[in-house]
Amino acid sequence: MSSDTTTRPLGTRQQRRQVAAASVGNAVEWYDWYIYTFLTPFFAAQVFDSGDQVSDVLSTFAVFAVGFFFRPIGGLLIGALADRWGRKNTLTLTILLMGLGSLAIACTPTHDAAGVWAPVVLVLGRLLSGFSVGGEFAANTTFLIESAPSGRRGLFSSFQYVTTTAGQLLASLTATVLAFALTDTQLEGWGWRIGFAVGALLSLAGLWIRKGAEETREAPEASERPGLLDAVRLYPRQTLLLCGVTMAGTIAYYTWTTYLPTYAQQNGDLPADEVLLVTTIALVFFGLLQPALGALSDRVGRKPVLLGFAGLAALGVVPGLALVRAADTPIGLLAVSAVGMVVVGLFTSVSAAVNAELIPGHVRAAGIGFPYSLTVALFGGTAPYVGTLFADLGHPSLFGWYVALLCVGSLLVYLRLPETAGRPLPE
Repeated sequence: MSSDTTTRPLGTRQQRRQVAAASVGNAVEWYDWYIYTFLTPFFAAQVFDSGDQVSDVLSTFAVFAVGFFFRPIGGLLIGALADRWGRKNTLTLTILLMGLGSLAIACTPTHDAAGVWAPVVLVLGRLLSGFSVGGEFAANTTFLIESAPSGRRGLFSSFQYVTTTAGQLLASLTATVLAFALTDTQLEGWGWRIGFAVGALLSLAGLWIRKGAEETREAPEASERPGLLDAVRLYPRQTLLLCGVTMAGTIAYYTWTTYLPTYAQQNGDLPADEVLLVTTIALVFFGLLQPALGALSDRVGRKPVLLGFAGLAALGVVPGLALVRAADTPIGLLAVSAVGMVVVGLFTSVSAAVNAELIPGHVRAAGIGFPYSLTVALFGGTAPYVGTLFADLGHPSLFGWYVALLCVGSLLVYLRLPETAGRPLPE
């Protein structure tokens, strides 16, 4: 079924329910994913206990990157399930897996108590989370865009990062409350576990809300069900395009919204509680931007918005990160963060729509989930590790040049990208 002909106009009760089902579950999924990065400075030494704080943080971010490399597997396998059996059922599966991953991390023993088994449990929790998030993006993107009228897919697309940001915001807010409410000793000893326990509980709420959703694409007959790698095999050009579209967006997004608190703490003079508070305020602004930028792409097209993002990011990331390192007041850091959020928002608001508009419907979930998650793993998931490594080597400014280079690469892709706004979704 084509979403252009089967969905009702925005504003109907079911349209709101569809958006809510995609949005709330997505927010819960991403809360769990981001609470890890916000709490990393507090639990790294508990799990690895190498005696060197930077080494412990590097090890914890390496585990974060390992979780990212399970995202392509989740995107491919769960995406294929969504193409074969429907989007709704797979969204139930992904949120259950995320809850289990979060619970595993909440129960991770310390290195003193369990030795090498402590990082093993942590890795297992991140692998579950990575597998789940990869599948969530695949199924959620297709579900959300297939629920949208053709002239408002950019607006619907924006809700993916509205709710991703809501999850990140909740994670940031939780970390901020813990930082202000507990002493450093309490937070490093046991307080960090609270953040992951909350994620496990929230997954149950997301599961309940998704019960009211309707399927957006009927499961095909057994003889017509696509193979696991049919999307890559049948549509190699679209697969490569999707990788190129995602490359700059994922490194810019994870740099500016996830790694920035750690980057500011490692290379600046502001205390952790003030940096986390600034991050929380900036994320509110970022989430509010998304619908306006998504609706803008429905009017002017996806391509101009993406070109604006890549050009501004390539030119602005090096001086922007220099200003982050130089910021000596919360207001100064907030101003830099807000400008960066506007630039990144030009990508995030249209990402889901562009992905869905490139891949035919019968393989859309797997066709999006695998290349997108693989690109995110290669460039987004490694961003905190690469940035921390540059800082440890005494050259934190090199990280900005690395991000700028990737933005130039995607800019070249955007120049050759066909305009997809306003066209029917490919079947």
